[in-house]
Amino acid sequence: MANNTTTTTPDRPSFRDALKFWFKLGWISFGGTTGHISIMHDYLVEKRKWISNSKFLQALNSCMVLPGPEAQQLAIYIGWKLHGKKGGITAGTLFVLPSMFILLILSIIYVIYGNTPLLISIFNGLKPSVLAIILVATYKVGKKALHSSIHYIVALLTFALSYFLHVAMPLVILGIIVLSVIMDKLFPKIAGIAKSGVNTINTEQEKEYTINLTQQEKLLSGKAIVRLLLSFLALWGVPFLFLLFWGDDHHFWSSLVFFFTQTACITIGGSYTVIPYVAQLVVLKFLWLSRLQMLDGFALAETTPGPLIIVLSFVGFIAAYNHFQHSILFGVLGLLATTYFTFLPNFLFIFLGAPFADKYKDHHLIQTILSLVTAAVVGVILNLTFFLGRSIIFPEQLSFQGIDYISVGWVALVLFLLLRYNTNVLYVVLMSIIFGVGRYYFAIW
Repeated sequence: MANNTTTTTPDRPSFRDALKFWFKLGWISFGGTTGHISIMHDYLVEKRKWISNSKFLQALNSCMVLPGPEAQQLAIYIGWKLHGKKGGITAGTLFVLPSMFILLILSIIYVIYGNTPLLISIFNGLKPSVLAIILVATYKVGKKALHSSIHYIVALLTFALSYFLHVAMPLVILGIIVLSVIMDKLFPKIAGIAKSGVNTINTEQEKEYTINLTQQEKLLSGKAIVRLLLSFLALWGVPFLFLLFWGDDHHFWSSLVFFFTQTACITIGGSYTVIPYVAQLVVLKFLWLSRLQMLDGFALAETTPGPLIIVLSFVGFIAAYNHFQHSILFGVLGLLATTYFTFLPNFLFIFLGAPFADKYKDHHLIQTILSLVTAAVVGVILNLTFFLGRSIIFPEQLSFQGIDYISVGWVALVLFLLLRYNTNVLYVVLMSIIFGVGRYYFAIW
């Protein structure tokens, strides 16, 4: 009797099993994008075989082409491929909800007790660690993104335009797209991007996974696209109308909704692309919160699971809290509205854009744009480092006399732990809180 060696694709997991994982992921995904992706890869690829390694990497690359935080979009994508739109909505929502609720509680505590000396000292312990984390992100992204002279030029130019001239991020990205088209047509090799070859697929090995590369991606029909767009407009428009009719200040809520919807559409390259853009506008243009409050928001966001872009929820809370005469109720409404309108477009980008991104991700022009946008992210993170670091290192005046040497020392220590020992960010946060408490009691002695 001949042995049957045919490999069959395993059955899809039950929705209940997937739900358990997405719920758990939302509470344990500390460490930023790298931490989220590592957890998903370990469980979904290695342990459960719900998606093959090749398909996982392909999906991640596709998410990087689309606007939005790629870790959350990867969760939406995998949830969608497993259980349709219901699975995608569940995965994407549970990815954000835990960190949003934790940040909501921390934001309320912040505005009630934020002026107490002990809490101020805790934040003074957290802020240097935030600066160190951003510096490490600059280093790691730079190592992967800057591999030719044009990449260094784009990174430095982006930094100069955003930090010194305050050029809006949408204009920077538009400029990068124009530059990419020119580079692709006239000097394709200068960008340091080779045309992607066709990888050999082990068909039998791929079929051991529920989601794999042997499955053909189908583009949506015209009717499906129209239905999807109409559904999105309804989901966007109804809450917006609610805010206009019951929010007390039409101008404020219109500004908030359109601003955070816009930010969701320009986050190509991940959270670090949009955060500096938001930080400068909400502090310098809209005057919704101060530079120190923005720093505190970063510190709070680092203590929660979920994507770093969740700091925008804190921005929405403080913006509404400050605007409506220190109303915690309106602060809560501001946080919920900001979270909703920031993350809602990500579902549209995946359901509508993922099939196109999968189909055209190896196109040379798309690769050029993605490569130069990633290089620009280095400049953007550098901008964020200078924008926030100044208040940490020079809390009183920009001079040698104004340097906070204790904060500088803590930044150096955290950098050493992160780079030399790859210390978990959660441990760094806990250490920084203890450092802040110790700094407080040392000062009162």
